[in-house]
Amino acid sequence: MVAGVRAGDAAVPPSPLHVTNGDSAGNTLRQTRLGGAVLPWQDVLHEGPVPAGPRHELLQARAAFLSGCGWGSRRSILASLERRDRQLVQSLRDGQQVVLWFEHDLYDQLQLADALALAAGAGGAPELIVVGSFPSRPAFRGLGELTADELETLWPARAQAGPDTLAAAVSAWAALRHPDPSALAATAQADLPGLPFLGPALLRLLEELPAPRDGLSATERRALHAVAAGALTPLDAFLAAQDLEPAPFLGDTWFYRALATLAAGQTAGRRSGQGPGHGAAPARLIETQAREPLPPPPPLGNPRAFARLPLRLTDLGQRVLDGREDRVALLGLDRWVGGTHLTPAAAWRWDPAARQLLSPS
Repeated sequence: MVAGVRAGDAAVPPSPLHVTNGDSAGNTLRQTRLGGAVLPWQDVLHEGPVPAGPRHELLQARAAFLSGCGWGSRRSILASLERRDRQLVQSLRDGQQVVLWFEHDLYDQLQLADALALAAGAGGAPELIVVGSFPSRPAFRGLGELTADELETLWPARAQAGPDTLAAAVSAWAALRHPDPSALAATAQADLPGLPFLGPALLRLLEELPAPRDGLSATERRALHAVAAGALTPLDAFLAAQDLEPAPFLGDTWFYRALATLAAGQTAGRRSGQGPGHGAAPARLIETQAREPLPPPPPLGNPRAFARLPLRLTDLGQRVLDGREDRVALLGLDRWVGGTHLTPAAAWRWDPAARQLLSPS
């Protein structure tokens, strides 16, 4: 016993709140001897709208998007996101130790920027455990593959997010949500104190904009390359595309969603505005071996059946891969990268080799 302090006199600090990317790492954290509660951040911020505006409007937009993708009712998803935010903010305001556990990939880095920006707005400064490698794991891909004992070894290296780090996160989060991706492109190539993996992650996000030569996002191009190289099913294509990612971040269901988009083109006649016409060919870049479009991807469709579908690259898909056709001109465009709504009339493009943003023509 410390001299002058009797048993029962010392205040017992509250147990920590561990914030991490999802259930895999979260469940392992619960098996450690670190104690405390675990809060999975649970949002796929590289998919769907992340618009500028008040926080409640952002959460509503996220809930509507995730519900439309088949992940549950809009109301229940919104309630879950609101509870998550309240738990983080209240823990910080109560003076509880809050530790953010994240890895280096795009999925995690966007969640980290979100959580840090929210913490900064609440006047809090959480501690950080953010890693891009792990001893004895040369092919390290994320916290979810570590054991409870391995996670515990990271605990002593945690560091508090200082003012510069919080400011960098707030700036990056605002740039991500801006309707014009120019700020995002600038932030991705700027110095972000205390956030060594965020810049590379934002550069990878910019690669989800259509490319100048073929109109494909990086995910779409890797999917087509995988099928062209012999991937026979969506599952095969997913595994092959993962191997092409320097820092894999994409879950299989979101990859399947990208595949389904590439396989859902309209007929050539409808694209040209001349009506379907007799024998008009569908503008699909991939299709089933039976030359049919892919069914709805999971969770809207059966995940096992979708994963086993026999795939083939169409002639049009090969032409796009070769840069002789443009994916946006063929299939149209209606998706979001952060706060930027991409349409044929607002098709911002990113040249990854030159690291240059190209405004819509």
